[in-house]
Amino acid sequence: MSAPQSLAMAAVNRLAARLGSGLADAAATLAVLAQEAPARVQQELSLFWEEVAMEAERIEHNRNAPASPSRGGTTEDPQERIDALRAKVAELSRRLDQVPAAAPDGPPRSPGQA
Repeated sequence: MSAPQSLAMAAVNRLAARLGSGLADAAATLAVLAQEAPARVQQELSLFWEEVAMEAERIEHNRNAPASPSRGGTTEDPQERIDALRAKVAELSRRLDQVPAAAPDGPPRSPGQA
């Protein structure tokens, strides 16, 4: 076999090896995602229903709270509102800390998304 033919054959062999490696990596990534999908869906549904319950409580609280004519419907003083917002931020922070981090090669996740 001449040198140009050997060089061409070597190039074809290396391309095939690289493409095969890339396909194997892609297949492995898809397999990992497929394994994680049920747990991720379960977790997202759980978070969704928690949010629904919290929203229902908020709506019920607002419906039962007497309206103050001077403050446009709110009876809380500013410090109470600040404390409530701080509590809400702390709760959201706690929930975010419980969500497992995405794999380094996985897509970035937002808090409402898995």
